[in-house]
This record gives sequence, C-alpha cells and structure tokens, in this order.
Amino acid sequence: MIWKEISIHTTEEAVEMITNFLHEEGAGGVTIEEYVDNNKPRDTSLGQWFEIPPNDIPQGEARISGYFPEGTDIDAVVASVKERIAELPNYDIDPGKAEIAVKDVSEDDWANNWKQYFKPIRVSERLTIKPTWEDYVPQSQQEKIIELDPGMAFGTGTHPTTSLCLRTLEGVIQEGDEVIDVGTGSGILAIGAVKLGASRVLALDLDPVAVSSAIENTRLNKLEEQITVVESDLLSVLKQEAGAELDVKLPVRVVVANILAEIILLFIDDVYQALQPGGYYIASGIYKNKEQAVKEALLAAGFEIEETAREEDWVAFVARKR
Repeated sequence: MIWKEISIHTTEEAVEMITNFLHEEGAGGVTIEEYVDNNKPRDTSLGQWFEIPPNDIPQGEARISGYFPEGTDIDAVVASVKERIAELPNYDIDPGKAEIAVKDVSEDDWANNWKQYFKPIRVSERLTIKPTWEDYVPQSQQEKIIELDPGMAFGTGTHPTTSLCLRTLEGVIQEGDEVIDVGTGSGILAIGAVKLGASRVLALDLDPVAVSSAIENTRLNKLEEQITVVESDLLSVLKQEAGAELDVKLPVRVVVANILAEIILLFIDDVYQALQPGGYYIASGIYKNKEQAVKEALLAAGFEIEETAREEDWVAFVARKR
C-alpha cells in the first residue's frame, strides 16, 4: 500500500503539539526523529542499549513525519497543519521554520522499520522496557519487565519525558497504592506503576488510538485486573456518575501525567482534588521554557515541590499535596 508522507522540520519543543495536529488530521502513524549526538558518551550504568542511527538533524530540532492513506486530500491537510503551526507562537512555542515536504512511501518504509532501533531499555534500578519482538533475560529477581508494543501511541521509554516519569514513580510508589495516569498513551506508566507495587491504576487518554494501545499492552503484561483504561478528557471522567465504576477509590495517593505543559496548567486544581493529603503528583512532559510557569501554578494550587528532575531539555516535577 502507498501512503502520503508529510514531513515537518521543526523544533524539539514543538514536537508534541505538531504530532497531535497530524493525529487529529487522521494520520495512520507518526514518526519522530530528533538530533542524535553520536559522539556523546552513553550512560550504560543500568544496562541500556543504544542503537540510534545517525542523522542530519541539528541540535534542538526535529523531523516529524505523518502518514496518510491514498485518497486523503493532502493539500487540505497541509493547509490545516500550517495554519495550526502558525498559532504556536501565541502559546510561547517556537516551531522554527516548520518546513513541510510531501512524498509517496510504501507501507513497509515506515510501519515496521523503526522496530530495529527499539531495543530493551533499562530505565531505572528496577524497570526494564522490552519490546514484544525482542528476547531479553532479566539480570536479577528485582528487575521488572514491561512488555511493550507501542503501535501508534506515544510512549516507548526512549523519550526523556517517559523515562523521567518512570524513575520518579520508582521513588514514590508504595505497595498497594492506587494511581491515576493521565494521558496514558501506550500505557507504559500505568504498567510501570503496577510493576513497582501499585494495586490499582486508572489509565486515562482522550485519543481512542492510545486507549486501544494501552488496553493491548495491559493485556500483554497480564495486568487486566489491576489496570482500567478509559477514554477521558483529562480527569473529566471522575466528575461523572460512572466514576464509582472506575475501580479506584478516590482520593488516590499518586497521580502521574506525562503531557504538554500547556495541558498540565489546565487541570492542576482537578489533580489536587483527586489526591489524598500527602499524595504525590508527578508532572512531566514539560519543556524547559515552561518550567517556571508550571512550578508557580503547582505552588499556587497548594502543592509543595519535593523534587525537580531533568533530562536533556525536559523537566518533571514531584509535587506533594499539603
């Protein structure tokens, strides 16, 4: 099958917004290439595997490619995406030149080739992410394996925001905790939370593709009894009468959200209400230029900042409800 590929050369900080634009326009899949420093020493203290191919992308920039089936009005898609990208500076997001190119590609060129670069990744002392198509033997009894096939959903553990969340979860989760994962994507954080000792996780996402992916990955890890995946706009499902059927007892001890800073700012008060006193909110997906704004909003809502974790240009907060 031949697909139409729309490639956009942009900045790292605009990646998640533009990726979302492509999904909303009906992309059958999206790939993201970021700058790779092939001379940078790699941290292999936890046994990480690095097989990232070299590319010509400058530091701080990225190339996003969305794939659309034959018959799509590609000119209309490009026009719509251009219009939405032009609005990003209004939200203090610099999209760079945002150069757009279109070409035809065969399905095999994008659907499966990326898998050769996704290897088992040791992201923390206790958590290793293993693609379903790779063989891997745990190095100790303490090592917990997350089986993952992300499909078209965000979240493989290779992105700094995801690995930051998993590491901070490891420091926060206590045995028997109930957790809410907002913007679950592939379900990786929900699965990681249960592997670390959580008894129940409510995993929420507005994207039906992500919901489907999270349900499938929950099944792969045999955690259907511990994880409930629900389509929801942020925490709106908690305000519905059906909330009693979501298999977590409010308020919970931990909420985790790996989403855009702009979205985090929209529902901080809702998170505060969903947490028990002394509960923790792990907020990630924050690009460095939004760090101060999110910090101030968390403090204004009544949270205390217990930890600020950083990786590359991304930030995660561990905030505690007073």
